[in-house]
Amino acid sequence: MSASAVVFYILSFFILATGLLAVTSRKIFRSAIWLLFCLTGIAGLYFWLQMEFIAAVQIVVYVGGIVVLIIFSIFLTQQSGKDLPAPVRGRAVFSALAVCAGFALTCVLLRGYAFQPLGYAAGAGAGSGGGGASVGNIGAQLLSTTEHGYVLPFEVISILLLAAMIGCIVIAIKTKPEDQ
Repeated sequence: MSASAVVFYILSFFILATGLLAVTSRKIFRSAIWLLFCLTGIAGLYFWLQMEFIAAVQIVVYVGGIVVLIIFSIFLTQQSGKDLPAPVRGRAVFSALAVCAGFALTCVLLRGYAFQPLGYAAGAGAGSGGGGASVGNIGAQLLSTTEHGYVLPFEVISILLLAAMIGCIVIAIKTKPEDQ
């Protein structure tokens, strides 16, 4: 087994383990921290694949944006030390079935995908102008409205960040105690 494969398996195990801990932890703050580690591990996988721009976006948008908003909302609601309720058994079974179905779908999609040879340069494919994967070329494609532009995913990420911020505000609003 090559060193590259060992690094991949270590990163994959780290991502899967911290993701599993994020969804099974009974403490909400610990779940947020495990999510932070999981998303950082995904950024590490991008760095390992030499996709530095995507790794930086992963860190800035998800680790620096979404997780920090989640942690702030946890602290604002003063619920950080409380245990989450135990999951209902029916939901746990449904979740396990959904994971198995998702895994099967992923395997089917990967089996039918025609992967490019190892020598294929990212960003130098058809229709990209041959400019390579430079930051300038990525920025031009990110804001382009042409066939190979990514302005729609860019706007979807903006809406995702806005929804996360609104969700944090809703969670942070303190309810008035009932009059007795």
